[in-house]
Amino acid sequence: MIPRPRTKRTRRVSPVKAGKIADAADSTRIRLLKAAAAVFAEHGYQDATVRQICARAGANIALVNYHFGDKLELYTEVLRFALQAGPGGTRFDLPSVAFEPAEALRRIVGALVDRAFETSDQANLRFRLILNEFVRPSGATARVVDVVMRPVYERLREIVGAILGLPVNHQKTRLCVHSILGQVAHFAHARPMMALLWPEMTMTPAQRELVTEHIAAFSLAYLHAQTSARVPS
Repeated sequence: MIPRPRTKRTRRVSPVKAGKIADAADSTRIRLLKAAAAVFAEHGYQDATVRQICARAGANIALVNYHFGDKLELYTEVLRFALQAGPGGTRFDLPSVAFEPAEALRRIVGALVDRAFETSDQANLRFRLILNEFVRPSGATARVVDVVMRPVYERLREIVGAILGLPVNHQKTRLCVHSILGQVAHFAHARPMMALLWPEMTMTPAQRELVTEHIAAFSLAYLHAQTSARVPS
């Protein structure tokens, strides 16, 4: 009589245990993400190491590859994490195509101004990450542009192009978009000088609204003037 080969029994994992394993994996991923955010903000992408991140997270180095793939993908997830509003932060939503272009412009300028003057931990993290790339551009600079800046830039080109009646890639469209972004950047980055030149402008919610309306009205006046100038009489 030929003995039957023994079949290896596979142990089934109970739903409760499977849930605990999934929770543990999520917990480790979040720990790595928060540790990476702190290390990247302190050292910049170029100088930060996976070893430093894992030491701060109390996790094995291999877990970075398991959860994120590599250092660049981990950095990309940190950027996406930094873009979230966070506790007490300002939610940033690009205006939909359903809005009339002039209203869409006001909304996107208002969102940019509010985001520029956030004071939450999330805003501080976002500022430090982007500042590192401005001061010391790295192999991740293109990723910063793609994740943080390009969506806003592309939506603004659509809005401005619609107002001007020009393609999104037209030189005039791009020049106007950069001018609008430059106005927001002035108020965001000239705060130390602003405190000396215009100490009353402390960017309270009412003053943010004032700045938003000014940038939008100032920009729309030029955009509409350019449109009228091209219309044959």
